[in-house]
Amino acid sequence: MFEYKHIDSGGKDIELPVGKVVCVGRNYLQHVKELENEVPSEPLLFNKPSTALTPLHKPVVLPKKSGPCHNELEVAILIKTTLCQASIQSVEAAIWGVGLGLDLTLRDVQSTLKKQGHPWERAKAFDRSCPMSQFVIKDQVEKLSNIGFSLSVNNEIRQQGNSQDMLFPILKLLVDMSNTFTLLPGDIVMTGTPKGVAALSVDDQLTIELNGHFSVRTCVA
Repeated sequence: MFEYKHIDSGGKDIELPVGKVVCVGRNYLQHVKELENEVPSEPLLFNKPSTALTPLHKPVVLPKKSGPCHNELEVAILIKTTLCQASIQSVEAAIWGVGLGLDLTLRDVQSTLKKQGHPWERAKAFDRSCPMSQFVIKDQVEKLSNIGFSLSVNNEIRQQGNSQDMLFPILKLLVDMSNTFTLLPGDIVMTGTPKGVAALSVDDQLTIELNGHFSVRTCVA
């Protein structure tokens, strides 16, 4: 069932284990506003297990009878060496590469959990809730602070973002995470989503692009 492997931009397997996915919520101001949330004073962290990962180029499978499932496209960072209480310099050296992932979110489930003061895992960490692209090796990415990306649904732009608009930049995020828990080789860090989240529907056609590097076409099943 869980056929995911990390792959590079040429489609070859990356020799790293498949680990956890560490996510940050509310990292783009316009997304915070669209969901009428409070602006966080520190990164809002949650995890997805390895069983959430699935290849992005395969059809995106929506859970049945769980209410609307929203797209949240995010820059994904693949970790190649252990990070624990790390410095800015060491976190940059620990990055294998950059990709894109969907943080699929059961919005009604999440809203109910938030009202009850409960964790979000039932809305965020279900099987195949994190379709993941290939990874571009870090040396080919000019600036981590200027990564452009987009999601089109049925040929219409739905999300468009750039890492320069993050409230907590990528390297500082990794430092913060590594001071909370250890990041291991093969872990993926999802860095937050820009505005434009909305429900996906069966048969939607998706185009996901990392500017200047790759484009992935897939569909919703």
